[in-house]
Amino acid sequence: MPPNIGVYGLAVMGQNLARNIASHGIPVALYNRTAARTKRMMEEHGKEGDFTPTYEVKEFVGAIERPRSILLMVKAGEPVDEAIAELRPFLDPGDTLIDGGNSYFAHTRRRSIDLEAAGFSFIGMGVSGGEEGALHGPSLMPGGTREAYERLEPILTRIAAQVDGVPCCTYIGTDGAGHYVKMVHNGIEYADIQLIAEAYDFMRQALELEPTQQAEIFRTWNEGDLDSYLIQITAEVLSKQEGDSGSPLVDAILDEAQQKGTGKWTSQHALDLGVPVTAITEAVFARFLSAQKAQRMRASSMLPGPRLTARDSDGLVDAVRDALYASKVVAYAQGFEQMAAAAGEFGWDLDLGAIATIWRGGCIIRARFLNRIKEAFDEHSNLPSLLLASYFVEAVGRVQDPWRRVVRDAVEVGVPTPAFSSSLAYYDGYRRQRSPANLIQGLRDYFGAHTYRRVDREGSFHMRWGQDGNEASAD
Repeated sequence: MPPNIGVYGLAVMGQNLARNIASHGIPVALYNRTAARTKRMMEEHGKEGDFTPTYEVKEFVGAIERPRSILLMVKAGEPVDEAIAELRPFLDPGDTLIDGGNSYFAHTRRRSIDLEAAGFSFIGMGVSGGEEGALHGPSLMPGGTREAYERLEPILTRIAAQVDGVPCCTYIGTDGAGHYVKMVHNGIEYADIQLIAEAYDFMRQALELEPTQQAEIFRTWNEGDLDSYLIQITAEVLSKQEGDSGSPLVDAILDEAQQKGTGKWTSQHALDLGVPVTAITEAVFARFLSAQKAQRMRASSMLPGPRLTARDSDGLVDAVRDALYASKVVAYAQGFEQMAAAAGEFGWDLDLGAIATIWRGGCIIRARFLNRIKEAFDEHSNLPSLLLASYFVEAVGRVQDPWRRVVRDAVEVGVPTPAFSSSLAYYDGYRRQRSPANLIQGLRDYFGAHTYRRVDREGSFHMRWGQDGNEASAD
């Protein structure tokens, strides 16, 4: 029986997805530019399923059942275009290419237009879950034509993670929709990780709790509303000790956070859309600041700060838990608002409740409260913000006092909490009937004649500030 699908690119993610597909009884053709990698995979995993190793592109394409489906697992950017160019001479109309990397959604839109005009199909598919998810069941976010998705659906829904019998895979939308949703997923992941790091840092600096002590705290938190993959592995990282010394591994890890760009892309496009994703953006900035290690080392000996611990530590660990929960809700709310805005911009019919559903398993940000997010969008499909869903109105309102306490104490003891603080500021700004933007508009009109609108009558106006001081209609 010829392979039903081909996997081009056999680095860790490509290998594991190929193994996942084969483990479900689906024959797979394999190709990698470096033949040694294909040979090594066959030596190590060839008995796990029905694999057809190939060593030339023409041989690879020719081995796959028509119409062909080929999953590209190569580095985002130019390597994707190079792979497409290499495959294209051997493809037939009706064949489908699937980009399973972290490609920028605009590049996916370009590739979709180009390939579909030539009679091919193109799927830009977000894949979340890392190497373990790829092997045992990832969250899959495919975007492209519905017809192309329906041809692939039997394979994708079988290899995806399953939660309550529901596959963590659904059709997202046309052209770049799948990669856009994956981009925002990664942006939320940035915020989620930053919030966890701030909780750890505050408890370490203000409460002087050691990593092993915090590991137990995070394990306890993982049994409640904060139940999630990231909280689970935080406990594992904090509890890891080094060899004979017994010292915490986390203390030996260099404090410079790296990134692959998806969080930055999320923030950049949020600016284009005019959506305030403050938690994600602060997380990106925090990584930038962490990379300035040499400057921070110098500043630590020059810039004074408070030398205090928390004045009253009673109940403060629980307050940190509540602040973490509330801030996570804000981060998710902002991410879902951005996806809704992008859907309007690009004509995507995004089902936000379905997206919450497929993020419940396989992916890095899988968490218990995604069920609550799904319920919120099931109840109100056009919900403008998760913060307005009845469950989250009550849940966040209930913990706002400890949330404020943590931010206040962090300021007093000099522990930076940019994501906690910006999330709280967003919450307070969002709940305001009247903001200070009236003054901003007055200032803009004064120095640039940008005009303003009034609360008591229709139209745009300009005050002749430096002339006669009278107001004139600008319409």
